[in-house]
Parts: sequence; C-alpha cells; structure tokens
Amino acid sequence: QVQLVESGGGLVQPGGSLRLSCAASGTFRSIYAMGWYRQAPGKQRGLVATITSGGFTNYVDSVKGRFTISRDNAKNTVFLQMNSLKPEDSAVYYCTAKMYAWGEFGSWGQGTQVTVSS
Repeated sequence: QVQLVESGGGLVQPGGSLRLSCAASGTFRSIYAMGWYRQAPGKQRGLVATITSGGFTNYVDSVKGRFTISRDNAKNTVFLQMNSLKPEDSAVYYCTAKMYAWGEFGSWGQGTQVTVSS
C-alpha cells in the first residue's frame, strides 16, 4: 500500500511557473512509475506526464516543451515543473503511482489545485 501526498499548487498568472511535488510513503520495495493527471471542472481526469524508475517519460501533447517531470527514486518523490502556464492548465492535479510494469496507475493522491489567471 502506498500513500501519495502532493504539494505546490496555487494561483499563478499566465506565463508563470509552478512546481508540484509528490512524496510516496508506505510499505513497498520500489515504485515502477509515478506521474501526474489533472481534472478541470466538467472534464474527465486526463494524463499530464509520467516517469518510470528508469527515467522514461511520457507527456500529453498540450504540455510538451512547457512541463518537465522528474523523479528522486531514493526519496520516492516525483516533481512536475510547469512553465509558461496557460489558463487552460487550471485544474486539480493528482499524483499517481504504478507499482509494477504490468499494473495500472492504482494509487492516487488527494489532489492539489492549480489556477492560472490574471
């Protein structure tokens, strides 16, 4: 069982930056992949970015070149550096984890609000 706790959300003006963090705790040996999803009001939760323990990354097209996902395997922590933020990036951002390569993203944090507005 893994618990995920996000931090770093807030209000930022368009063009600004934010850095999200997510720390995993619990009883496990390692985590195969960690990542971020987001959900805006009235929309389904969707992928933002994921990263494996080996450093392989995957991004949704709308954030490529603006967001960077990174990970500290020793501390079981994942980060999302968000630059050039747009109003359409506003959403609740959820941290997620997949324990094994053959599994699904089944562990979720409580979410952190990101609002991009002038």
